[in-house]
Amino acid sequence: MHVALGFDGGFGFVALIAMLAGLVFWGLVIAALVLGVRWLLRQNSQDRYTPPPVPPAPDPLAVLRDRYARGEIDEEEYERRRKTLSGG
Repeated sequence: MHVALGFDGGFGFVALIAMLAGLVFWGLVIAALVLGVRWLLRQNSQDRYTPPPVPPAPDPLAVLRDRYARGEIDEEEYERRRKTLSGG
């Protein structure tokens, strides 16, 4: 007795589904590998990160001289602050 399967009786449809499933599987494997490598590289770069050095604080007397030179303070203010910073 012959049973009608809805197609020519071969395995063409099943083979197509299997091939698509294989493509999806390998696509997921490749995507996982790429994401894993990116994650590892990111972790490695974070381990080696060192913050930039903090620049030294400017010399207070140099700042005072610059302010005087720009005209932000007058001579009286400059001398008063210079004596305070110099300690006498």
